[in-house]
Formats: sequence, structure tokens, C-alpha cells
Amino acid sequence: MQITAAVSRSNQAAPELESLELEMPRPGEMLVRIVAVGICHTDLHEHPGRHAPHPIVLGHEGAGVVEALGDGVRGFEIGDHVVLSGSSCGVCPSCVAGRPTYCDLAMPMSFGGKRLDGSVALAHGDEKIHSHFFGQSSFATYSIVPERTAVKVDKDIPLDKLAPLGCGVITGAGSIIEALKVRAGHTVAILGTGGVGLSAVMAARLVGAKRIVAVDINRKRLDLALELGATDIIAADSENVAQQIRSITGRGVDFSFNSTTVPAVHTIALECLAMNGTAGFVSAPRGEWAPAMFAMLAGGKQLRGILGGDANPRTFLPMLIDYWRQGRFPFDRLIETYRFDEIGKAFHDCEAGTVIKPVLKVGDAA
Repeated sequence: MQITAAVSRSNQAAPELESLELEMPRPGEMLVRIVAVGICHTDLHEHPGRHAPHPIVLGHEGAGVVEALGDGVRGFEIGDHVVLSGSSCGVCPSCVAGRPTYCDLAMPMSFGGKRLDGSVALAHGDEKIHSHFFGQSSFATYSIVPERTAVKVDKDIPLDKLAPLGCGVITGAGSIIEALKVRAGHTVAILGTGGVGLSAVMAARLVGAKRIVAVDINRKRLDLALELGATDIIAADSENVAQQIRSITGRGVDFSFNSTTVPAVHTIALECLAMNGTAGFVSAPRGEWAPAMFAMLAGGKQLRGILGGDANPRTFLPMLIDYWRQGRFPFDRLIETYRFDEIGKAFHDCEAGTVIKPVLKVGDAA
């Protein structure tokens, strides 16, 4: 079938819309009509071709409507509304244990640009276009997704509100609730207040953290962090940030959560910890960086890498939606919507930091 998709090719500032041919779903797959899709920094990083092969259709925060089912698909019907999250094999020890973000095949299924058998679902004439980015490639009017990539959601919620749940929001909220297991009375420093960091702020408030310290260079985002639950804010370009964080609690924080790639911020994330504290991070530092190993040893501190918030989308996303309905997790405040043909502007605004979570409105739910 003919679809419109935003294709990432070499020497482009942003993906550009093209008419492509999409094959129908194979066994275990579904055809989803994309209604909305969020733009994540992983899309920005992969557009130039860091890990995923090119040409490729990116997009991994899709939300849409099931249009067709491949053989063997269970638990879904045509017309279901779904949010798309990462893909996983379903049979490795991590998947069986309900930890699909640590699937043995997570990297090839996310960044390989093809099915595990080497096939792709997209073509431009005789040219093969890489697909299945994070199991979806949802910068498109339609997408072929494995059954495990989709999470069924209630039809009364606008899908453009739900799109960011599949990556940015689940990563931030899951890191606090599932990975770090922040609980009532704990103290936490959140370094970086983009979509992931602000989701972490909301989650920390949700679980009753005693002090939630938000750190960023962007003053407007710090103001929003206060509205969403931060108890304290610190400008990242001020002096002695780690000491400022430590002074707020008198001993440091129980947890830090870092969504940035700045090496100096990774250092702050360790230095601000109290004894036995844990520093969680979701992005590796860009450039030379090494932790102070003796300080970690002497303080009993841990450095904890986190993928996808450690969360199982099938159970965690419905929980977040319930909290949103209750007014306790207002993730929709992060969203700025764009038309699909404004993807270039949305990419620019996301990279410039003038919006927190751009969402492309691709089609209608009806």
C-alpha cells in the first residue's frame, strides 16, 4: 500500500516526506494507522546516521489505530487504539521476567532498521527503505509493528496526548518508580528538565519524594519543574551545583537522575549523592569521562544505567494513564503539536530546546 513517510537520508537537516510502498503485516505483526507521533532526542541523534542504517524511517513514539492483523496476533482487534513502545523478542530471560527493555535482542530490534530475518517493510520504487525502528518507524501515515510493540489504550483519550508515553515519558517516570525505586521520604536530584527529566519530576512527586531538586540551564523549564512538583531548582550554570544540592538536604540526595550527555553533569550526579546513594543515567556522556572510583567506594555509591525506565510498557503505561486521569501525572503539559508536514520545524525546535516534547499530528483517530 502507498503511504507517506518522513525519510532520513544523508545531508538533510531533517527527515523529508516521501511516498513509499508499505507491505502488509506478516505473522505476528499489525498494520497501525498512525494518528500522532512524538519526536525524541534519539530521533534527532539517529537522523544523521549514528547507529541505524540509512535511508530509514525513524519515529518511536507512535500512537494510532489498528487497521489489519497478521496471522497469530492475539489480544488486539481492528479498530483498537494503541500506543507504540519498544520491541522485544518475548522469549529471552529478560522478556520472560517482564523486563523487555533488557531483551537480549533489544539493540538489533531497535536500531537494526529491519526485521530479525533481515527483511524491511518499506520501499521507494526499487530502493529498500529501512523500517522497524524500535519496532515501529512511526514517522509515517501507516506502520507495521510487532504485536509486542503495541499497548492497547482506551478510545476516549486523544491519541496525540498519548504519543510521548512510548519512550520519553516511560523512560523518565519508569526510572524513578521502577529502576531507582524512589519512595516516600526519599530525596532526589533530577539533572536535565526536558521531557524525560520532567517526567521524572512528576513521578518523584507522585511517589512522595521529600525533596525533588531540578537542575537545568533553561530557566523556563525550571519554572515548569516547580509547577510539576520540584521542591527546589538550581541553575546548571551556577557555581558548585553539587554542593548546592548537598546543602538542600544537609548530606546529599538518596538518588540522582541524569538525562543529559554532558560529562560534567555526570560528575555532579555522583558528587551530589549522600552515602549509599545511587546515580541513575539514561544517556552516556559524550566525550571523555570517568567516575571517581574511590569516592564511589568510600561512599558506597552506585552508578546505574537505565533503559526505557526499566518499565514493562504493557503494565506501566496503563498505570500512568490512570494517574493522568486522576490529575496526578499531567504529562500532556509537555506537549507542543505540529502538522506532519512541519516535521522539519519540529526537529529544529526540539534541537534548539524551544519546545519540550514536539508531537506530530499525522491523521485523525476516526
